[in-house]
Amino acid sequence: MKNYLKSLVLLSASLSFTAPAFAQEAGGGDLLSALALPLLLLLIFYFLLIRPQQRRQKQHRQMVDGVKRGDTVVSSGGLIGKVTKVTENELHVEIADNVKVKILRGMVADVRSKGEPVEEKK
Repeated sequence: MKNYLKSLVLLSASLSFTAPAFAQEAGGGDLLSALALPLLLLLIFYFLLIRPQQRRQKQHRQMVDGVKRGDTVVSSGGLIGKVTKVTENELHVEIADNVKVKILRGMVADVRSKGEPVEEKK
């Protein structure tokens, strides 16, 4: 994906340097042709970068809002534990026997249901 973006940037740079020369030869250009390339680039950036990021944020928000007692969560700091209590902004997570911590809902990186085991790296 980065190669596509790099080639689009190079293409837009080369077109932007040559476009004024063509416009001067023709005796001027219209506004629509001058704005076509920037509008095309904005449209491409929207569909390749902005829209997928908004989808990921929405999925993460739904995942965090659906946390319930008994779920296994992974915090952004790497703590893995079982949710023992859910409040509006915080989760009480048991990370070991009789070791409980409070984490903010926004700091939850992943939610695993009761039946999903934690994957171990070999």
